[in-house]
Amino acid sequence: MATRSKSSQRWLKEHHSDPFVKKARAEGMRSRAVYKLEELVARDRLLKPGMVVVDLGAAPGGWSQWVRQELGDSGRVVALDILEMPPLAGVEFLHGDFREDAVLSRLEASLGGKPVDLVLSDMAPNKSGVDAVDMPRAMYLSELAMDFADRHLKVDGAFLIKLFQGVGFDEYVKELRRRYAKVSIRKPAASRKRSPEVYALAQGKRAEIK
Repeated sequence: MATRSKSSQRWLKEHHSDPFVKKARAEGMRSRAVYKLEELVARDRLLKPGMVVVDLGAAPGGWSQWVRQELGDSGRVVALDILEMPPLAGVEFLHGDFREDAVLSRLEASLGGKPVDLVLSDMAPNKSGVDAVDMPRAMYLSELAMDFADRHLKVDGAFLIKLFQGVGFDEYVKELRRRYAKVSIRKPAASRKRSPEVYALAQGKRAEIK
């Protein structure tokens, strides 16, 4: 059996002692990431009964699980990921690569032409550890998510996306501000301090891009 590197041993130790990991296990949630969403959504009361919510990059399903619980029996939660995701009651899951047109077409077909109230994106590429490779991959996924919101989010709807600070970040936020009345950049408590991730919450989608 291969021995674990010091960095992976350190990550495992940190992971198992993480209070959000412990809380997720105790509350039967699929991931600690649910507490990022809970903080981000609760502050602005984004969720309302009957909403249609699309969760991009959903696996292992923590965000979809929490949204479904909050919406109760109302509304729709449509989740998509390149990774398989165990079924969640009341969540419609599409398995596929968001970068492929055929997968996007399946997602669009499942919506039946109805506008979406809230688009969530916690997508991230597989990390190589090389910023010059990882940042363009991350920005490409972010641009695809913004394009999806452009096409399917209703006027006045909201878009919440994970971004990584680096090349292209400022320009992306500028594009969000052209599309939405209010854009906030936030770092929830459950986001590890050393991580370059932040979340952009764009609210009040404009009828036309400025």
